[in-house]
Amino acid sequence: MKIPNPSGSEKQKARYRRVLVKLSGEALMGDGKYGISPKTLIAIAQDVKEAVDLGIQVALTIGGGNIFRGVSGATEGMDRSSADYMGMLATVINGMALQDAFEKLGVETRVQSAIEMHQIAEPYIRRRAIRHLEKGRVVIFAAGTGNPYFTTDTAASLRAMEIHADVLLKATKVDGVYNDDPKKNPAAVKFKQLSYLDVLKKNLKVMDSTAISLCMDNDLPIVVFDLTERGNIRRAVLGEEIGTIVGKVPTRSA
Repeated sequence: MKIPNPSGSEKQKARYRRVLVKLSGEALMGDGKYGISPKTLIAIAQDVKEAVDLGIQVALTIGGGNIFRGVSGATEGMDRSSADYMGMLATVINGMALQDAFEKLGVETRVQSAIEMHQIAEPYIRRRAIRHLEKGRVVIFAAGTGNPYFTTDTAASLRAMEIHADVLLKATKVDGVYNDDPKKNPAAVKFKQLSYLDVLKKNLKVMDSTAISLCMDNDLPIVVFDLTERGNIRRAVLGEEIGTIVGKVPTRSA
């Protein structure tokens, strides 16, 4: 695959060299109540392709809540470990769907699973993942960490640090972090920037506390932004002021 060669002006504007995008499983539902929306898949793939075309190395992690959520299964009386493993398998289904959407657009993609299933995905190998990124391929990390009791938020933080990502892009359905639910409270205030401790102390629902703590311990910035607005992934990787930044504002990459 020929790695995109961005123009000089775009290359200078890019704030990041390598990013990890965290998608929720619910993001794939579109307007539906469950499952995968083909229209939404293509929209996400097109947005990610815009970043890849700039020469940015892009990895993704994906949740499985649109198919099965481990915590919900546990609350219904199912063994928590079994429920979490089922949730991990759901993320593999989502990862395969995303891979198909990317490759229809001509973007080479690899799915790496933390649970080995050689017929459909590569096993997660850190050095191989980095090599794929260096070759201009999108890498989708599926099956969480491969362990129960850890969320896909934690998996996203862990993988981002393992591949030396410059930032974790947390894609949501709102345009940043608020002090209250903006859909229920029109007076909710949006934060432009937060420290990791602010998120933990105020119990803001950015990511779970384990994921936030991992990012804090390793100075990994998080950008929370609205995935539903087309072009926002490109804006985020170029360092435009969208959403909310958690942690230090990163300097532009050389």
